[in-house]
Amino acid sequence: MAKLWTKDFVFNTVINFLIFIVYYLFTVIMAEYSAQYLGATSSEAGLAVGLFIMAALPARIVTGMLIEKIGRKRMLFSGLLLFAAATVSYIFIGSVPFLYLTRIIQGFGWGAATTCTATIVAYIIPVSRRGEGIGYYALSNSLASAIGPWIGMNLYENFTFLTICYLSIFVLVLIFVITVFLKVTQAATEEQKTKDGTGRKKLDQVLELKVLPIAGVGFFVYFSYSSIVGFLSPYSKELNLVQAGSVFFVVYSVSIVLSRMFTGKIFDRKGEKYVMYPSFLLFASGLFLISQAHTGFVLLLSAVFMGMGYGTFISSTQTIAINMVEENRKGLATSTFQAVCDMGIGVGPSIIGLLIPMAGYRNVYIVMGVIVLLAMLLYYIISINHKKRRAEEGL
Repeated sequence: MAKLWTKDFVFNTVINFLIFIVYYLFTVIMAEYSAQYLGATSSEAGLAVGLFIMAALPARIVTGMLIEKIGRKRMLFSGLLLFAAATVSYIFIGSVPFLYLTRIIQGFGWGAATTCTATIVAYIIPVSRRGEGIGYYALSNSLASAIGPWIGMNLYENFTFLTICYLSIFVLVLIFVITVFLKVTQAATEEQKTKDGTGRKKLDQVLELKVLPIAGVGFFVYFSYSSIVGFLSPYSKELNLVQAGSVFFVVYSVSIVLSRMFTGKIFDRKGEKYVMYPSFLLFASGLFLISQAHTGFVLLLSAVFMGMGYGTFISSTQTIAINMVEENRKGLATSTFQAVCDMGIGVGPSIIGLLIPMAGYRNVYIVMGVIVLLAMLLYYIISINHKKRRAEEGL
C-alpha cells in the first residue's frame, strides 16, 4: 500500500492547522473587540468579521491562477507573509478603518496560504489513498475550529487582546520554521503550462469550470452550516442551554475525528456515493434535531450528527473536485472549489440573520435541513450526468 504519513504530509497538515488556529483566535472575538475598544456599531463590528472572508475569495482565485507559474512553496510563503504582516498590525490598531484594512490584508493572505496548503496536499497524497489522505488533512481545519475559539475566548476574557496578538505571532513564527523544511513537489513543467493555456478561454484560466457543479453543491451545504457558526450562541442562550452550547464544537470535532477513521477509506475502496449520501442525511438530521432541541443532550446529539455529516462532506467533495481535473489544474480546481464554498459561509449569516426575526431559530434550522436535502438531490443529478458523459467519452 502506498505510504500516506510522510514527513511532508504531516508538515503541510500541521501548517494548515496552525494557520486556522490563528484565524479562529481572532474571528471569535473580533466583533466584541471592535465594539468594546474601537467603538464600532453592531453593523460595523459585523463588517469587521465579514471582510476577512470577502477578501479571501479573490485571494483564492488569484492563487489558483498563479500557483503553478510562481511555484507552490513560493506562493505559500507569499500568502503567509501577508497574513503575518496583518497579524502584527493588530498591535497598532486604533480605529475602525484601520481594522478594516488589516482584516482585508489578513483575509487575503489567509485565503492564499490555505489554498496553497490544500493544493500541495493533493500532490503529496498517493492517488490510491486520496480520499483517506484529504480526510485526515481536512481534520486539521476541524480540530482548529474547536481549539482556536476556546483558546481565543479564554484569553480574551482572562487576559488582553494583545495576549492573543503575541500568541498568534509566536504561532506564525513556528509556521514559517516548519514551512522552510516542507519539501514541495515540482510545479507544472513549462510544457504543461503552455499546453494548459493553449486554446483555453479567459474564464478557463481564472476558474476550473469542471468543478463548478460540485462546488455549487458545496455552496448550499456551507450556507446551511453558517447557521450553526453564526447563530448557535444566541440560540443556545434562548434555549437556556449555554453550558451545552459552550461544548458544542468540541463534541462536533470529536465526532469528525472518529468518523475520519473510516470514511476516507470507504471513499477510496468503495466509491464516493457510499460516503456522500450518508453525509447529506447525517448533516440534515443534525439540523432537524437542533431545531427541536429542548435539552442539552439533544443539542449535543445534533453536534454528533453534524460532525459526522458535514465533516465527511468537506473532505469528500474536495477529493471529488481534485479527481475531476488534470494534474496541472489541481491548484485552480482547489481555489475554485474553496472560493465558491466560502461564498456560502460568507453570505449565509446576513441572509439567515434576516430570516430569524421573521421565522425564529427553530424554523430557520428546519429550512437549513431542507436545503441540505435539496443539495443532495442536486448532487444526484450531477452524478448521473457525469456518468453519462464519461460513458459517451468511453471512460
